Amino acid sequence: MDTLLEQALALSPVPVPWAGLKLAVLIPCHNEAVAIPKVVADFRTALPGATVYVYDNNSGDGTAAAARAAGAVVRRETQQGKGHVIRRGFADIDADIYVLVDGDDTYDAADAPAMVRRLLDEQLDMVTGQRVSAADIAAIAYRRGHQFGNRVLTGLVRAVFGARVSDMLSGYRVFSRRFVKSFPALSSGFEIETEVTVHALELGMPVGEQPTRYKERPAGSRSKLRTWSDGARILNTITVLVRQERPLQVFAWAGLALLLAGLAAGVPVIEEFHRTGLVPRLPSAVLATGLVLLSFLSFACGMILDTVARGRKELRRLAYLAIPPSLSRGG
Repeated sequence: MDTLLEQALALSPVPVPWAGLKLAVLIPCHNEAVAIPKVVADFRTALPGATVYVYDNNSGDGTAAAARAAGAVVRRETQQGKGHVIRRGFADIDADIYVLVDGDDTYDAADAPAMVRRLLDEQLDMVTGQRVSAADIAAIAYRRGHQFGNRVLTGLVRAVFGARVSDMLSGYRVFSRRFVKSFPALSSGFEIETEVTVHALELGMPVGEQPTRYKERPAGSRSKLRTWSDGARILNTITVLVRQERPLQVFAWAGLALLLAGLAAGVPVIEEFHRTGLVPRLPSAVLATGLVLLSFLSFACGMILDTVARGRKELRRLAYLAIPPSLSRGG
């Protein structure tokens, strides 16, 4: 009798933490025919019951056919860029939990269950796959230049928006439905990871990071990342987001710089006027007056735009709260 019971238990399916919830794995792809079959197979194994979506972004190497043969649901986005793909996927796919991963087989699918479990157990809105340190991976998989750029860009975001992230540019993430359906997704390319991170930090969403192994690309696969141009676009995105989300800080610093420049130009004029009663250096006086006026105008613009930014933030927070939480079995 005991033997029959043990056999029955062994044959019964092992319950998963996401039982009763809809899981969607979203994989943006551009010319990843070499890697995508393994990526699809690995995630179908790691997350049983999840639907794997591959978005073909104008591939010319048979990526769509390879993904379909591996068992993925294949869709197409014609606007070139990872940001366009993610915006389309977030809009089209209806699920409770979303797993976002690159299609180049550099992230380990075996870590996905732990990331999903953490999202559920801690009721988080985003879990980022934190790539392991350079000491634990081959330099070819995560080049030193990319590591340095990631540290610099992540450090800028941490300094402005809060030190709750350590790998801002990771392409491996798990999201709640609340996050996905309240995220505007305005970026077009690889800067989408920056926008995702700032969106979560600025709205004070509960987020976490889970260590994950970062692997070398399979032979025959080529990276689409352009170090300098994509780095410049990410830096520009950070600058724009800082200006949009922290206008008072930006315009206050600009106003302070203008005020100091105005004082530097005006103090000698004032000293000479007190000493002689004359203003022989009229151009300096006009310049100083203009700079001081611009500084006060900058402060005023910062205060007005800060009020506008606060209103936008409140609306985004309300949109986020309007989506009912679905991180519970059967909920």
